[in-house]
Amino acid sequence: MSDKNKLVASVRDNFGKGAARKLRAAGSTPAVVYGHGADPLHVSVETHPLSLIVRHANALIELELDGKKKLVLVKDVQKDPVRQIIEHVDLLIVKKGETVEVEVPLHIEGEPFAGANALQELNSIRLSVPATSIPESLTVNVEGLEDGTQILAGAIELPKGASLLDDEDALAVNIVIPRASAAEEDEEAAAAEESEAAAE
Repeated sequence: MSDKNKLVASVRDNFGKGAARKLRAAGSTPAVVYGHGADPLHVSVETHPLSLIVRHANALIELELDGKKKLVLVKDVQKDPVRQIIEHVDLLIVKKGETVEVEVPLHIEGEPFAGANALQELNSIRLSVPATSIPESLTVNVEGLEDGTQILAGAIELPKGASLLDDEDALAVNIVIPRASAAEEDEEAAAAEESEAAAE
């Protein structure tokens, strides 16, 4: 794991909105660490390195607390809706070898057949995956696909050891020709038929 995904945490004794505001003003963010039957632990971590880490979905962090290191997964990030400042994070304790349930973003790459558009119906899919092998995203290639092609969740290639938790028949990507284009094609076809009839 790179140094970018390592954080040092300090135990918090003060709670409430006032204490959280003071923490944030001092460059730290409140967090709670939980999982594996342990009591939830209220801590604070440095805001700047945390903000860089949580830009990536399902980030895994090596958290150092009282000289001991824990592997934690970012499960929830609460942000101020206006200023986009991180207000709080939930960190789930994970262990190497175990599987976790996560939502992984889907990204489309490539261009479908001329005139067609790729409509993304699912922004993410739920997976059960080894904690240390969580993909940041999954890619769906639509290069050259024609109108009417549908890519279902079950057809998306998953990383080794991962299994799909969503319905396999859920529509992920739909390849369609925009209605305006289809109407134009109909008009062109009708015009061609009229010109042929006139020629005859």
